[in-house]
Amino acid sequence: MKAVQSNIVSYAKADANVRTATESGDRIEWIKVSLVYLPLATPVSDAKVLTGRQKPLTEIAFIFAEIRTRDGHDGIGFGYSKRAGGPGMYAHAKEIAPNLLGEDPSDISKLFTKLLWAGASMGRSGLTTQAIAPFDIALWDLKAKRAGLPLAKLLGAHRDSVQCYNTSGGYLHTPLDQVLKNVQISRESGIGGIKLKVGQPDLAIDVQRVGEVRKLLGNDFPLMVDANQQWDRQKATRACRAFEDFDLTWIEEPLDAYDFEGHAQLANRFDTAIATGEMLTSAGEHAQLILAEGSDFIQPDAPRVGGITPFLEIMALGAFKGRKLAPHFAMEIHLHLAAAYPIEPWLEHFEWLGPMFNEQMHLKDGRMYVSDRPGLGFSLSEQAIAWRADFEEFGKRP
Repeated sequence: MKAVQSNIVSYAKADANVRTATESGDRIEWIKVSLVYLPLATPVSDAKVLTGRQKPLTEIAFIFAEIRTRDGHDGIGFGYSKRAGGPGMYAHAKEIAPNLLGEDPSDISKLFTKLLWAGASMGRSGLTTQAIAPFDIALWDLKAKRAGLPLAKLLGAHRDSVQCYNTSGGYLHTPLDQVLKNVQISRESGIGGIKLKVGQPDLAIDVQRVGEVRKLLGNDFPLMVDANQQWDRQKATRACRAFEDFDLTWIEEPLDAYDFEGHAQLANRFDTAIATGEMLTSAGEHAQLILAEGSDFIQPDAPRVGGITPFLEIMALGAFKGRKLAPHFAMEIHLHLAAAYPIEPWLEHFEWLGPMFNEQMHLKDGRMYVSDRPGLGFSLSEQAIAWRADFEEFGKRP
């Protein structure tokens, strides 16, 4: 048997016909950015409306990005804004879109960084990152489609379904009798949990509404409440104490979204879990929340933090620190991410977005199931196209 020489150096010659990964990679050739307004038939109110900080929600602005490559692959993603900011996000998205032309769509982290620095003078959170989200999400959709896998499977799923709760039936503008009807409909339709909005000027009204819903559901059915940053620390302490006997799954945003210390104090003081994070707009802000031990449940929103790339960073840190996950809104995206989280998560159900997509999601026995459709598994409907207010294309359609 011939031995390998170990006291001299030698170098193999590269095959002249071998191409590098960069040379053989696909390239982005066409991008379409669209502004779509989703109208809401009934104006929606939470605690921020009662205090006069915001007006009732009447529509949601969506920014869609469609990406196609030289080799015929495509992906779609979206971001959104409630009440204000949609035109600004759309304008910034159009500014940065050309930076993707000619790039390899597989280099998603690199492209996220490139887009982030394209608008860095505007900061690295807020509108800047939210305008990146449609592109980043579209690139992940494209990558999973190219692999022929649902995104959850591409990421490495821990489960094929995620326990799912409903929010849209329990807003403050909804009379209690209708809330109770909505709760019953949700439960009969297979929902796994119910979340109510709280934050009335009179805490007794909140306690009454929560008590009536708990009575209807029974003691074992998961029930959450959401104060939408309504209280100061003193009022939040009183409210958390008042809700302790209802065995809630969590109390959401009892304080200002950036009061990490205050949320941590509540999490340590009460048995009921504290949830927050939906208003944060970067992975860095979520890192501050997690490292400050400011919540039991983290609630990142992929469109708000800049897309799936930063969301994965948040997931990694959250799992390392043992935080539970309950992503905010956009279940069409978050189902895949929650399925890939190692700790059992929750998914928020919002039927509002349903008319914009051709595909329906599968809810059964309290859980939302990942379909076998590749990528994110959705495509724009004719209704979404009818709601489109503007669009712009970049590059050449393959």
